[in-house]
Amino acid sequence: MNRIVITAVMLCCSNVFMTFAWYGHLRNLSHKPWVIAALLSWGIALFEYLLQVPANRVGHEVMSVGQLKILQEVITLFIFIPFSIYYIKEKLTMDYFYAGLCLMGAVFFLFRNKIIGS
Repeated sequence: MNRIVITAVMLCCSNVFMTFAWYGHLRNLSHKPWVIAALLSWGIALFEYLLQVPANRVGHEVMSVGQLKILQEVITLFIFIPFSIYYIKEKLTMDYFYAGLCLMGAVFFLFRNKIIGS
């Protein structure tokens, strides 16, 4: 399998854990002390790192650090939007669309040599 695809799949999986670690406590643990939420989030984040670190190592063999970061940000938006809508129950606004357009522009500029050739 292509290293970019492997990296993207692993980053998607790690991002699911990251999103729950960062924001999941807002729905389920808002009545608990923040220390409880922080400890639980750290536990969830361990699984994020177990996927994210190897994903970045594989990805860095074929992409620059800047490309990895922009890829991660795009993945974050694609994971966060459904999480925000279905789990946190927030409304989707046009701002998500505009943010997505900005990120797609960033993807184009960092990957344009691979997209259109050099």
